[in-house]
Amino acid sequence: MKIVLADGNDLMRVGLRTVLSTISNVSIIGEARDNAELLRQISDFDVNLVIIDYTSIGFDIDIIPKILSKKSKIRVLAITPEQSASTLVSALKSGVCSYVKKDCDLGEIVDAVKETGLGKQFFCGQILETIQRASIDVNDLNLDNFSCDPVTLSERENEIIVLIAEGLTNGQIAENLFLSNHTINTHRKNIMAKLGVRNTAGIVMFAVKTNLVSPNKFLFASETN
Repeated sequence: MKIVLADGNDLMRVGLRTVLSTISNVSIIGEARDNAELLRQISDFDVNLVIIDYTSIGFDIDIIPKILSKKSKIRVLAITPEQSASTLVSALKSGVCSYVKKDCDLGEIVDAVKETGLGKQFFCGQILETIQRASIDVNDLNLDNFSCDPVTLSERENEIIVLIAEGLTNGQIAENLFLSNHTINTHRKNIMAKLGVRNTAGIVMFAVKTNLVSPNKFLFASETN
């Protein structure tokens, strides 16, 4: 995965470079301090993923469609401070694939990079909450620039679905997977958004229907109670 970091803040780029250095098969091939520098790097290098704070000095949201007009297969992950729901939707319409806040756990940022690099979507829990509070469902957005690929569940998400179906709490799942409660909560919200369900029962039904867990598990459990 070949990445360009686009942020007007030097410290943020250094921090992201440090975090991403822990991920295998990732190469940061460029850093951009403004729109013009980013467009030059997009033209000069073979880039798979752009990680951008389009709200930082030197950038604006209009840079995203310009990137995609040059190379349509580039994936865009936005990492910004908190924004309004309308701004988030505008970013998605402009071509952003995934979106996390700058104050998210490092584990969430790493997951966002991995998932986006694999051609999937990732939204941190706080971003989803902001959009959904405005009565907007990211799965209902009809976006020309949104990925037309079917939404798929990652190996981590399937792992969490199984643990949810087995009755584990967020805290217990976090302990089992050596992740924070906040990261598990984010994964749970992403799972519900992808599956189009609103509660744990919907996740359990999906797990049973797709044979991630056996329905006999629940039958035997009810017989022993």
